[in-house]
Amino acid sequence: MEKFMKWVEEKLVPPMAKVGTQRHLLAIRNGVVSTLSLILIGSFFLIFVNIPYKPLADLLTPYAATIALPFRMTMGLMAIYATFVMGSDLAKSYKLDSTTGGILSLGAFFMLQMPVNVLTPKDKPLGFVLPMGSLGASGMFTGILAMIFAVEVYRFFSVHKITIKMPEQVPPAVARSFEALIPGATILVTLWIIRDIAGFDVNNALLALFKPITGVLGNNLFGALLPMFLIHILWSFGIHGMSIVGSVVRPMWLIMLDDNAKALATGTSATHLPYVTPEQFYQWTVTIGGAGATIVVAALFIAICKSKFLREVGRFSIIPGIFNINEPMIFGAPMILNPYLFIPFNVVPLVLTTVSYTAIKLHLVNGFSTFQAWTLPAPIGGFLSAGNDWRIVVLIAVNLVIATIIYYPFIKAYDKKMVADESKAAAEAA
Repeated sequence: MEKFMKWVEEKLVPPMAKVGTQRHLLAIRNGVVSTLSLILIGSFFLIFVNIPYKPLADLLTPYAATIALPFRMTMGLMAIYATFVMGSDLAKSYKLDSTTGGILSLGAFFMLQMPVNVLTPKDKPLGFVLPMGSLGASGMFTGILAMIFAVEVYRFFSVHKITIKMPEQVPPAVARSFEALIPGATILVTLWIIRDIAGFDVNNALLALFKPITGVLGNNLFGALLPMFLIHILWSFGIHGMSIVGSVVRPMWLIMLDDNAKALATGTSATHLPYVTPEQFYQWTVTIGGAGATIVVAALFIAICKSKFLREVGRFSIIPGIFNINEPMIFGAPMILNPYLFIPFNVVPLVLTTVSYTAIKLHLVNGFSTFQAWTLPAPIGGFLSAGNDWRIVVLIAVNLVIATIIYYPFIKAYDKKMVADESKAAAEAA
């Protein structure tokens, strides 16, 4: 165990820590996170498309399209919102004007879309419209690529001073607009040639490229286990695993959630959704109370431990843990570099992932289709996110029991050690 922990600390953690501070990945993470409030609002309306009470469901069915409209205007357009924020954040990291970075990124993203000329109705045709299919989660990869290209071109022209400089008397907003003219023209003309002249569909190409990866992460047990393994290994050494791993896989998790939501809205059974493991799968059935399902640790510290220190940690950790805030436990127990808790902290998420994956794959419970506030207690968040499915609550309860069984012997051993240390300290102080 000591050799393994040393190997992880020396070989795995340093490169992963560098990944976590990489400016492009930070911009992607911040852009995606910025959309969550809108996704949460839109997902709330989707709950009413899948009401479990049949008389009420039948009453609302004729209005399903109207009820789902806020969902389509939020999650259905999330790539637009995220692209602007990602571009703004990346430009800011280069000490460039953040608004210009966001606008150029958004212009690049739209340049990669193909409008459709709708000639109906005949008396008043709609004209050119943008299909929404590539403006939501399915367009995230295009938004990321467009953002990186736009901001890097903007930076190149700014560094080499290939911009139009206005006199100092000109208002800053106007001056920034003229500074963006040359890099903006370069960006838009380049992408116009690629998308319209050459006819290369960047969005479809990226989706085809990432589809095997999304499929492995979303519908394969190994792919489901891999993020949990990396997140918890990093946490074990004091690095925020979700910040690093999430910045890489969250765009794919969002595509999974979006496809599940669309499938549900078009009549697919909630137990036969396209993907098993969007982020909500882990959030509500695996990392219950935070990484490592540490709500169980807090409860065990209070219930079975004799160590005054561990009982105190349990008491101040359990309330935040109910709302999925487990930093008090992570740093209080601590879970970091703790040889007594290293094994269960890393094993529990893998076991719970396997159990939950199997339950959804066998259609025993609904899949996840809506985004809910991560601070909701797991039974409530899971129930709502899985289309008001009470069976998810049962699955969460089963997982809590499994986690308790796994943690129990390790916590007993840790408690014994802490009691001995406390007794020794008391004897020395006497």
